[in-house]
Amino acid sequence: MKICTFNVNSIKVRTDLIIDWIAHRNHDTDILCFQEIKTITEGFPFDAYEKRGFTCAAFGQKTYNGVAICSRYPLKNVANGFSDAAWDQQKRIIAARIGEIDIINLYAPHGGMRGDEKFTYKIKWYEKLISFLQHHYSPQDLLIVTGDMNVAREDRDVYDPESLKDSIGTMPEERKALEGLMNWGLIDVFRYLHPEIKQFTWWDYIGGAVWRNEGMRIDYVLCTEPLLKKVKGIEVDLWPRKRRAPKPSDHAPLIASFDLPLE
Repeated sequence: MKICTFNVNSIKVRTDLIIDWIAHRNHDTDILCFQEIKTITEGFPFDAYEKRGFTCAAFGQKTYNGVAICSRYPLKNVANGFSDAAWDQQKRIIAARIGEIDIINLYAPHGGMRGDEKFTYKIKWYEKLISFLQHHYSPQDLLIVTGDMNVAREDRDVYDPESLKDSIGTMPEERKALEGLMNWGLIDVFRYLHPEIKQFTWWDYIGGAVWRNEGMRIDYVLCTEPLLKKVKGIEVDLWPRKRRAPKPSDHAPLIASFDLPLE
């Protein structure tokens, strides 16, 4: 089973690129978890993915946020949001079961500088997420939590820790919030397999940052301990990020492989 997390920064703008990328990979990816689809649910381009063998579920809003899961295998128990109207005004979480695996796809808030309303919202959102997991899942479940967490876990997850110190995504409070999520019972698959490698998933559009590899690792595949023995590999695929046209997202897809049957 190959599962991909990809912040597409507008699904409508990026669909031609994604379809090209799927073909470039010889259709080897089973599950696509998209963030920042930036369209209402009904605006998601379902047909484009169904023609390539995917069934999709989306939870979207106009212009901002939005998440989707597309799978080559049946989606069961699809659930949108936290089931909390106040928190679900921003469409940031979608869950489904595929085979025996529960998958949660997230788009965490970007946040703001310390003291801003957006900063507080981000920290509180992580607290809400942890509470959601506590009420609906167990660390002993076969669970994958994936998406754009908008936090670089450690200094080695940014290209220049000194210049980026205390910036959005690196502040201690944000890192503590992400570690709180993981302490519930989740393992960072990339860091589990590659404890020393410096690898990024996001690069600013400005100044050709991707060509200088001036980025941050803010996209993750996390799993519960029972799935660790099934992990086979994980990679950042730069092919879609380094396109000149169609215009790429500012993120690259992260693909994890698990030795799991899905049928």
